[in-house]
Amino acid sequence: MHLAVSLRITGVLLIIFSAAMLPSLCLALYDRDNSVPPFAIAFAINVFAGLAIWLPCRHARRDLHIRDGFLVTALFWIVLGCFGAIPFYTSEALQLSVAGAVFESVSGLTTTGATVIIGLDELPRSLLLYRQLLQWLGGIGIIVLAVAILPMLGVGGMQLYRAESAGPAKDTKLTPRITGTAKALFQIYVGLTALCALSYTVVGMPIFDAICHAFSTVAIGGFSTHDASMGYFENDQILLVCTLFMVISAVNFGLHFIALQRRNLRIYMQDSETSFFSVVIGSATVVTCGTLILTTALPPSEGLIHGMFQTVSIATTTGFTTRDFASWPNFLPVFLLMLSFMGGCAGSTGGGLKAMRLLLIFRQGMRELRQLLHPNAVIPLKLDSRRVQPTVVSAVWSFYAVYMVTLVTIMLLMLATGLDFTSAFSATAAALNNLGPGLGSVAANYSGVNEVGKLLLCVAMLAGRLEVFTLLVLFTPAFWRP
Repeated sequence: MHLAVSLRITGVLLIIFSAAMLPSLCLALYDRDNSVPPFAIAFAINVFAGLAIWLPCRHARRDLHIRDGFLVTALFWIVLGCFGAIPFYTSEALQLSVAGAVFESVSGLTTTGATVIIGLDELPRSLLLYRQLLQWLGGIGIIVLAVAILPMLGVGGMQLYRAESAGPAKDTKLTPRITGTAKALFQIYVGLTALCALSYTVVGMPIFDAICHAFSTVAIGGFSTHDASMGYFENDQILLVCTLFMVISAVNFGLHFIALQRRNLRIYMQDSETSFFSVVIGSATVVTCGTLILTTALPPSEGLIHGMFQTVSIATTTGFTTRDFASWPNFLPVFLLMLSFMGGCAGSTGGGLKAMRLLLIFRQGMRELRQLLHPNAVIPLKLDSRRVQPTVVSAVWSFYAVYMVTLVTIMLLMLATGLDFTSAFSATAAALNNLGPGLGSVAANYSGVNEVGKLLLCVAMLAGRLEVFTLLVLFTPAFWRP
């Protein structure tokens, strides 16, 4: 492992991240609000800190190994979470503690969407834009974006891409060179964001809100510029547009690339993971809408639109809300929270376990049942007409086990901070799945969670975004051995 190379890359990426302060700084100057100092200070600190890390290691030029990729990935998300909190902490309009500011920053970068801020409607537009931009950057993954510039630094980027994209993704490289892969993903991401913002504007959303919500919709983040989230607009067309783009963003971006390249929409129908994801979302929507209508919780027309929107929002781990779904009747709140464990597809901006892993677990379970009936039969596990290697299935089960152990451990620690069971479980699940809204005392926001609890949830959000193993591997003795 080459620590100097890892630090050099982290320093450069931190300098690049400082540019995220500039749009909000310009907007603060234009609006003449009180947010100019926080963004100016944050910009300067990020640049100087990046230079301080980069300068001593600027001559370190070696190829990255897989351990370097894990270290840079984890370091960068942790460093960004801390340095991204500076505008929140220094803003007079927010008055957040250190833990609260870090929580808001990490929540944005990991596209979780949980917030400790109350009174979004009264905040300066510059702060609102910054929150949304954090989610947009986190959605595509700063590391994946930076892969495009690493060749200019004399360092290969494949290890970084693998470190952040851990899992049974079918298409790791869309183009022969990793730089081309990063550019392809970035172009699709920008194109979807622009199309989403335009669609919001066409159906009646103000331009500023349209841009901000496009950032968080395509990122599957869930931050909003209003306390009432999407319910603020009271416009069914906006909800339909949002639902469409949440579904699109929850599908593997590699499939979007292939479908565009081949100009063939049947690519989606031929993909097992996308089909599985669609069936689960469709079935859950029927259950939610049917329950809302049959229990007369909402009139039929409202039950259909709000039930569909809320199901897609929670299942994809976006976290937008239109109504207080935590107060919906019967099993619906817990049912929707359980859906967030699936999240989006592999290679999407969604959180959770990913539909691919659940599909493999389901098919492995069905295979074992058939094996019980035919003990001597050789029954291979296949996906898209290709045989799945036993090592992949083993890795999926290992990931599932570690994911659940992490969930239980953090939930117990949250209970120790004084939260009730419902709030502790839902807060941990929402953080680890990068969902956002929970149940109980964290249904609306997380301002009531104490400082220790907020930091614990930051760990959960980072673990969820980095798919657990990328973070946990740093704590193994073997990782640090020469």
